[in-house]
Amino acid sequence: MRTAFVAAAFAAVLAAAAPAARANTAPAAVSAQLPEARLAGEGELRWFGLKVYSAQLWVGRPGLRIDRPAAAPFALELRYATSLKGAMIAERSLQEMERMGFGDAPRRGRWLDAMKRLFPDVAKGDRLTGIHEPGRGARFFHNDRAIGTVDDPDFSNAFFAIWLDERTVAPSLRESLMRQAADAPAGSR
Repeated sequence: MRTAFVAAAFAAVLAAAAPAARANTAPAAVSAQLPEARLAGEGELRWFGLKVYSAQLWVGRPGLRIDRPAAAPFALELRYATSLKGAMIAERSLQEMERMGFGDAPRRGRWLDAMKRLFPDVAKGDRLTGIHEPGRGARFFHNDRAIGTVDDPDFSNAFFAIWLDERTVAPSLRESLMRQAADAPAGSR
């Protein structure tokens, strides 16, 4: 009887720990691009109280400088809580990039074309992942499947600034994402 109780208690502890372990395991697209990826932070974007997506920021070792996040590689994954058209995601992204003063009109036009070509329509539960490659550009994945690249470092800096720049329209999400971005895990320094 006691052995059965101990086994059941042990199984309950393992089951409770399993979601936390999965949450800290990088998605396949992220671990393939950032082999030492670790979760720096996560949060949600809500619009008028409705959840649009949850976001996770994955960083390599030694992390990101909060004042210059674009100087190091990282991945940002968005898990959508609702269906959205890819064209709408592209257009809203461009509005934010323009609001923050990135690029001139012709360059932003090229960026919009690239995003419209790459970003698929998403359904609830779908994931879009962007990998920032300093000095090169950005790679994008839909549910861990490669969907394309934008080989323009200025685009990549502007695109990820939507979430990571201090001028973001979602400062609490930025704070949640950057919570542990600069900290290297214990024992890896």
